[in-house]
Amino acid sequence: MRTSLVLLSARLLDPISGLLPETALAVADGRIAALGDAREIRALADSSTTVVDLGGAVVTPGLVDGHLHPVTGAELTRGLDLSGCADLDEVRDALALEASCLAPGAWLRGWGLDPNVFGDRPVEAAALAPVLDGIPALLQLFDAHSVLASDRALELAGVDGPRRFDQAAEVVCDERGRPTGLLLEDAACELVERAAPQPTRAERRDRIAEVLRAMAATGLTGGHVMDANGDSLDLYAELDADDALPLRLRIAPWCQPGTDDDGLRELVAQQGTGGRLWRVAGVKLFMDGTIDNGTAWLEHPDCHSESAHAFWPDPDAYARIIAELHRAGVPTATHAIGDAAVRHALDSVENAVARGGAGARHRIEHIETVPDDTVRRFARAGVIASMQPTHCCDFTRADHTDNWSRRLGEERASRAWRCRDLWESGATVVLGSDWPIADHDPRAVMAGARHRRPGRDLTRPPHNPDQALTAQQALQGITRNPAFAAGEEDHAGRLAVGHRADLTAFAEDPLRTPDTDLPELPVVLTVLDGRTTHRDASV
Repeated sequence: MRTSLVLLSARLLDPISGLLPETALAVADGRIAALGDAREIRALADSSTTVVDLGGAVVTPGLVDGHLHPVTGAELTRGLDLSGCADLDEVRDALALEASCLAPGAWLRGWGLDPNVFGDRPVEAAALAPVLDGIPALLQLFDAHSVLASDRALELAGVDGPRRFDQAAEVVCDERGRPTGLLLEDAACELVERAAPQPTRAERRDRIAEVLRAMAATGLTGGHVMDANGDSLDLYAELDADDALPLRLRIAPWCQPGTDDDGLRELVAQQGTGGRLWRVAGVKLFMDGTIDNGTAWLEHPDCHSESAHAFWPDPDAYARIIAELHRAGVPTATHAIGDAAVRHALDSVENAVARGGAGARHRIEHIETVPDDTVRRFARAGVIASMQPTHCCDFTRADHTDNWSRRLGEERASRAWRCRDLWESGATVVLGSDWPIADHDPRAVMAGARHRRPGRDLTRPPHNPDQALTAQQALQGITRNPAFAAGEEDHAGRLAVGHRADLTAFAEDPLRTPDTDLPELPVVLTVLDGRTTHRDASV
């Protein structure tokens, strides 16, 4: 076995054991081959071995984002970044500046629009009409479950009134039946998206490669991808074949309402397909939409009498599919944000497991507001809790004056993103970003899990600080726990001989770095499968 990489002068930090006594590490055939001191590990190197002196940097297992959308995100984050706009005036100014640079007839694309900028006003294109007059514009709201289309964009797409959909989607219209510009959920958004110019395939491939390299530079070595839309699997395969895939990707294609027996068999047949660094492993389903849009599924409607229905018109059809997938040994990941959605997803998994089958580790994504009895069910049912703490930090406010909290009311807003309660109940909590909804930087995700403050303004009070995780829990949530969720805990997510050589090296100990400073902690080295994907000039 030839040693391909040796790391010296390192502090080795295991998410379970803490700092290890060894100070050097050797890699062979993509696995950790040996741990020891500098003298014995250096002796394993030959002329072909890459030897890196880390100068005391702290090495952890490679960081894994538990929920992200690389290809979709690369496409959605084209155009104007509106995520930093705090009010309507800032949005209008940004749009006006962008519009002044457009060629005649060109589309204006934007993303990251926060509905809180509209205050008490409805989210509709009329508020932006003075700067979008005659301009076809498509503005993605931050949750990626809705877009705001200008009048000209609606005209070009032929959208002039309400539409019927097979899922919980909507062309929002005023009392006279005229579209307001707000489109909810994919089926409605795609009506206008299809009318807009699209990038070439080569442009898309270059963009996704750029995004993945940026992720590796923040310490990410892997991600659980929650879609396989369009030709994304082909793009991953091309990058992998060209040795240009810097993250290990575990991909869950969507199963939407209306999926028939043939569609289900196709999803099962896809399982395990892939390449060296990517594979299909699981199926993603949706039980609801988002609270901000009024498309979540709550046990009691929100303050606008919305969020009262499931994404699946027939929730029992969802339960039957969960049972079929479990019987086939296929793990599932269900988007469930509201309390009713989470409850139904748990019911469905528990019933599927009770009927028997090949078995699989199922997970629920987001879990934004749930009562105590639901929290306790995760561990009993063996369901993974996949959480995105920066959604709480960056899109809600501790005083509950934000759109999400106002819609829910005090009681439900006070149980926001119950990471600590789920952890202490015995559930496996996996952390992620849901990029492009929030920043993919895993340092920010871990920091948010610890301080629960908005990353843009750390002087603000934390949202439900009793739900903060400890530094070690946050590290486990983005290393060991994703490995467990994937059924890979015997060879991933730890610093141990025989485990994957997916590694992240920080300039200092991330457990001792203050949570407010963690997003700026330098990543000096990222290693995937024994291959360096990012290396700082300092090492």
